[in-house]
Amino acid sequence: MPTTSSLPNSRTEPDGSAVIRVLSYNIRSMRDDTDALARVITACAPDLVLIQEAPLFFRWRKQLARLAAASGQVILTGGGTAAGPAVLCSLRAIVERTEDVLLPLTPGQFRRGLATAVVRFAGARLGVAACHLGLTAAERYEQAGMLLDRLAGMGVTHAIAGGDINEGPDGRTFGRLASVLQDCRATAPWGAEYTFPATHPNRRIDGIFVTKGVEVLGCGVPVGLPGVTGADLRAATDHLPVLAALRVPAA
Repeated sequence: MPTTSSLPNSRTEPDGSAVIRVLSYNIRSMRDDTDALARVITACAPDLVLIQEAPLFFRWRKQLARLAAASGQVILTGGGTAAGPAVLCSLRAIVERTEDVLLPLTPGQFRRGLATAVVRFAGARLGVAACHLGLTAAERYEQAGMLLDRLAGMGVTHAIAGGDINEGPDGRTFGRLASVLQDCRATAPWGAEYTFPATHPNRRIDGIFVTKGVEVLGCGVPVGLPGVTGADLRAATDHLPVLAALRVPAA
C-alpha cells in the first residue's frame, strides 16, 4: 500500500487525461471548528469537494461561501437547495452544468437530495454527484437506485459519486452502489479506512464511487497527509473525510 504522503497530486497528462483529487466530507452543518475544517480541506488539495450536511438555514450560502474561500475553493452547486449535499471545486474545473435534485420525502424522515454537476478538467469530462443517504435501510436502498439512475442519465462516460452512505460495505445499499460503480477504497486502499465517529473511528460509512473507466490511484482517510493533523480531524466535524486520487480519461 502506498505511504500516506504518496497520493498523486493533480495534473494534466500529455494525452489530455486528468489526475484529480476528490474529497468527500460530512461537515455537520459547520457546527464544530470551522478553522480546523478549512485546514483539513486545504491540506488535501482537492479539485472537487463532495459535501454532506452543508448549512441549511440562516445565511447558509454565506456560511458555505466562507468555507470555500477559506479552503481555496468556490461553490459549484448544492447546499440548502439540495437539502444538504453540496459540491465545491477548485478553479481548475470548467463547469458545464449543475442541477440540485430533491429526492422523494419518506414520511417521518429528513428530506434528502443530490448535488450534481458536469465538469471538465483539461480533456476529461465527468459527472459529479454528492449524496447523503437516509437513516433507514429501505429508504437508503431506494435512494441509491435514484443516485445510480441520475448518474446514468447525465450523458457522460465517466462519473463520480461520493457521500455519507449511512452503512458499511457489508450493507445492502453499499453493495448496490459497489455492484455498478467502483468502491474507490476497496479498489486502491490508501491512508486509513474507518470514517466514523471522528474521535474513535470504527466504521466505514462514507465513500467515493466511480464508473469503471476511471482509474483509482488511491483512496482513504487522509490520516498523516502533510498538513492534516489528528487534532484538526477530531475538531472539524464528527466524520472523517475520504480523499481519492483518480485518473479520468480524456473525452
